[in-house]
Amino acid sequence: MKERADKHARGGHAHEGHDHHHHARGSRLVLVIMFNASIAVAEYIGGLLSGSLALISDAGHNFSDVLSLIMGYAGERVSEKRPDKKFTFGLKRFEVAVALVNALSLLAIGLYIVYEAVERYLNPVPIDLKVMVPVALIGLAGNLFSMLLLIRDRHRTLNMKAAFLHLLYDTVSSVAVIGAAVILYVTGQVLVDLAISLIIVAMIAGSSFSIIRDSMRIFLQGTPAHIDADEVYREIGGVHGVGSVHGLHIWSINSTEIFLSCHICASPAAGGSDTDGIIRNVNSMLEHKYGIRHTTLQVENSKICFDSGTCCR
Repeated sequence: MKERADKHARGGHAHEGHDHHHHARGSRLVLVIMFNASIAVAEYIGGLLSGSLALISDAGHNFSDVLSLIMGYAGERVSEKRPDKKFTFGLKRFEVAVALVNALSLLAIGLYIVYEAVERYLNPVPIDLKVMVPVALIGLAGNLFSMLLLIRDRHRTLNMKAAFLHLLYDTVSSVAVIGAAVILYVTGQVLVDLAISLIIVAMIAGSSFSIIRDSMRIFLQGTPAHIDADEVYREIGGVHGVGSVHGLHIWSINSTEIFLSCHICASPAAGGSDTDGIIRNVNSMLEHKYGIRHTTLQVENSKICFDSGTCCR
């Protein structure tokens, strides 16, 4: 009885620790959202006043950060919904949908910046460096601060990866805007501002396509990029008691959880009669080598699928 009470106490402390960490992460996200919204507004107004398209581009990129973070925060909260009879996986894939929408919104902002660059090239606008430089410095400081807040969680989910990439490229674009201001001051070439804005668009497109690719891989139930299906097939086949493997499927429902299902023909000569032991050994290997904790393994003592022909299609 005492042991059960101790387990319950330890479980309670672990749950409290998880809740505390999640609450702290949520608070950091809210702070970053508020901070970046202020920066986006300041840069947009500064861009209008100074005439700098690079600054307006940076404001657009910052605004996309705000959308990404808001939607990411909402996506993470919705994704935590527990499984039920209607949604047996819960709503874990919602965060992937949000990341995809964020990436597409980034591309839309990029197209708008290209349109503005063409307009500015045809109808040049004078640029006021006294407004452009201080606002760009504020944007740089804000992006660096936001990155520090999220750096620990940047690899945790696809949403956090998307949000951190937004901030990273915003930091780079803020540096580029400041560089453009210096070149403008020295040479007076307004085209430098347009060139920097197009470089920012290229960075936006690069980060967007990366997130779109990862999101589509999950939606289309592709094997996660870091896992070699042939290698997994060989590793399962090498487990004691396994004769052969077929019907192997590896997929993920979000950016962190990988699922696997397969049919295993047991080898009686190699101890295949212990089907529970085979399942335990295969699961242990998959978790240790690949981090796969969600499995469905059908162990066959006779070639069921080969007889029926349709059970694992």
